[in-house]
Amino acid sequence: MTEKGTASTEGARSHARAQAAAATIARPDLPEHIAPSKITWAQRIPSGGYTNVVLGRGTRIRLGDPAGAACAHLLLLRADAPWERLNVADTMKVPWQAYLSSGHPLLSDQGRVLATLVGDTSGHHDTLCGPSDEARALLRLAGVKQGLAPRDIAPSVTFFRGVRVESDGALTPTGSSGPGATVELLVHLPVILLVANAPHPLDPRPTTELDVVVWSAPEDLADVPDSGPEYQRAVQNTEAAWTAAMNQEAVA
Repeated sequence: MTEKGTASTEGARSHARAQAAAATIARPDLPEHIAPSKITWAQRIPSGGYTNVVLGRGTRIRLGDPAGAACAHLLLLRADAPWERLNVADTMKVPWQAYLSSGHPLLSDQGRVLATLVGDTSGHHDTLCGPSDEARALLRLAGVKQGLAPRDIAPSVTFFRGVRVESDGALTPTGSSGPGATVELLVHLPVILLVANAPHPLDPRPTTELDVVVWSAPEDLADVPDSGPEYQRAVQNTEAAWTAAMNQEAVA
């Protein structure tokens, strides 16, 4: 359902009820190595669905592709300053790599690390194309739940549907890696997480369900991968911002 369908009270109610009904069809697959009591949030997002949640520093996010055709369009915004958000260009530039893999930081437009990709069994992702029209509409709907306006919805990164750049500059979709792939992110600053499960702009095949599981893992921040001097500078910027925010909170 598009934004137009929520313009009336009746349309908004139907949309909300459809989302709620779809979200309760099945529970996500939970990580076997994490005690259920430690998990703070979990949802299985249907095809054409979305989710939104505020996550604290030191949160670990696990995205799962149980059936092998999910397409997770993901956007992060700093929770206490949502004008600072994921910058896909810097996310490619700082590690000198357009292809996402374990150790890759997701950078904000202020040179800070919002999250680091700390686990990846898929390898089929995209930082180049941005969201499809359907995915952008879903991200806008997710953002509204957090008080965000359409202008706040910046280009996203995509997990579980890959793209490669050919020698002539053409972009070729590489599909997914098959059922059971997972991606894990570690959050460095409090963020608003927006996720839409919709087809990729170069890969219009219908999507299947997407799992999102969240748990607290602040101890993991002491063991993030060393991805080069540019990454370390971004981490230093991040830690300085976090320290300043905590000092301001203490004074207040």
